[in-house]
Amino acid sequence: MIDRRSLLSGATGAAAFAASGAASALAGAPSGARVEGIDGSSSAGLFLPPDDVAPADVDRLPLSWSKERTKRLQETLAANGLDGILLTNQWNIIYFTGLWHTTTERMIHCFIPAEGDSPIWFYPALDRDLIRSWWFEDGDMYFDWLDVEGAFPHRGEVFKGPTHDLWLWLLEGLKRRGFAGKPLAVDQELIPTKQNKVVEVLGAPMADAQQACLYMRMRKTPLEVALTRRAYGYFDRIHAFARDLILQHGTDLIDYEIANAAEKFGTDLIMNDLEHDGKPHSAVGVRVGVSVRAGQPTGYPHPNQFYYNRVERGQALQVAGVVRIGGCGGELYRPYMIGPRTAHMEKLWTAARDACLMQKDLSRKGTLCSDVAYEIHKFQVGEGVQDYIYHRPAHGEGMEGHQPPYLSLGDHTVLDTGMMFSVEPGLFDPVTGTGANFSDGFIVREEGPSLQMSRLPWSEEWAWIDI
Repeated sequence: MIDRRSLLSGATGAAAFAASGAASALAGAPSGARVEGIDGSSSAGLFLPPDDVAPADVDRLPLSWSKERTKRLQETLAANGLDGILLTNQWNIIYFTGLWHTTTERMIHCFIPAEGDSPIWFYPALDRDLIRSWWFEDGDMYFDWLDVEGAFPHRGEVFKGPTHDLWLWLLEGLKRRGFAGKPLAVDQELIPTKQNKVVEVLGAPMADAQQACLYMRMRKTPLEVALTRRAYGYFDRIHAFARDLILQHGTDLIDYEIANAAEKFGTDLIMNDLEHDGKPHSAVGVRVGVSVRAGQPTGYPHPNQFYYNRVERGQALQVAGVVRIGGCGGELYRPYMIGPRTAHMEKLWTAARDACLMQKDLSRKGTLCSDVAYEIHKFQVGEGVQDYIYHRPAHGEGMEGHQPPYLSLGDHTVLDTGMMFSVEPGLFDPVTGTGANFSDGFIVREEGPSLQMSRLPWSEEWAWIDI
């Protein structure tokens, strides 16, 4: 038998390892042969019929869309007597400029004047190629964090010096462009030390306009909805693939294997359908994440253990994840109850499913978020499953993932057209290791119940399986 010290030291050979118990524990490791011939077509026959929202034929929100959003923001600024807004939040920058970028400790901000046709960028040299090849007419660049004023190694200018205050540098850049003494806004509540410097350099504080930006991002435009529908179209097929794989190979599988196979299937499916050349600004905002948990971990809403459990009869299993293209998309989960099922398993699954359908019907324009949450929680209590409630029914969904508003007892936001929500009135029993947490994308419509983004069914036929 291989002990831990020998394994870590590499003292044992491959032959000894293959003969160990570790090898048998890995018997269910991912196998290409196991997925041959599986494409999800069998389970796809159970999809819900199409509705009136067609998928977008674009791979991302075009620059023209971002410019229109910026124009709307400029109109809001002008209506409130403001001459410009500094965008510091990654998701605001992506939304209003279309520039997909990665954030670290490095400062990347852009200023939107109330009048003008382009943003003013303040950015690190790291991102110079991305920014200058996108929507760029004006901007100031620093080298890196922490910075020394005037040092640019890529230009051969290398020297040490005092740490450069990049916040002051940005403010001086606005002053140099004529914005001193003018009413300006920023998309956050500035801490006193930052606001004091604003007053020192520009002569007046910046107003907090984060809600103005969030107001727009919470209300999805028709193109965002169409691109979201396209993302969910791929996600439907990923779920169908996972279901077919489970039905075909059953207890030969471990949850980790299902997740990885489904994620690869989905990635190949999506990337073979997108136009991409490896250069910036194509295939942006793409995320394909699949998670599968079998048995005990389903009994917790946010488990902290790694998922590596064999699929077994008589247990719960959840296929979950997030898929986005161009930043549009969202969650899609389906919980399975594998026979032989107990009455308890069926009760939790049914109560969770029925609460999801309640959410779809209750989430109508003009309704308070708290009213939707109240009705769902009252239903759960009425069904006698209150011991298994761990959280609110849903969170708002945006490019960043969780986004206001929330279907929670304390959120009294009025639902409006275009708001998108997850679907998670889940129930969790850690004692039996049984959980049922659906999720999907529900978008509030101008009239009637919310629009379901996926075409996955809510039926026992889909989720009560025998292997």
